[in-house]
Amino acid sequence: MSWSRKAAEQGLAKAQYSLGVAYDNGQGVPQDYNQAVSWYRKAAEQGLAPAQYNLGLMYTKGQGVTQDNVEAHKWFNILAAYSTDKEAQDTATKGRNIVAEKMTPAQIAEAQKRAREWKKK
Repeated sequence: MSWSRKAAEQGLAKAQYSLGVAYDNGQGVPQDYNQAVSWYRKAAEQGLAPAQYNLGLMYTKGQGVTQDNVEAHKWFNILAAYSTDKEAQDTATKGRNIVAEKMTPAQIAEAQKRAREWKKK
């Protein structure tokens, strides 16, 4: 874990994701959803597909963050729209569609706007 943490702290997205998974599942560290979200977010912001998906799940479930369908939809939408991995796109599309069923058209529009803004960064 110490090498993973060092790599994560230096900005390596895969290490950040791995640390997020460890905290999410309590593997080698105490389970801590807040830490999981923090590490997933760092990796997701760098475009790492599994981190984007897991961050969407955390927002869907309200684990480590306040439950927020708009943010969940945003992260699923980013993955569905910008990933080059067809399987990841399909999985994200399914997640996005499930979340969208619980949202108003205005919320969906806001989530799409946030996804577009993320891409511009």
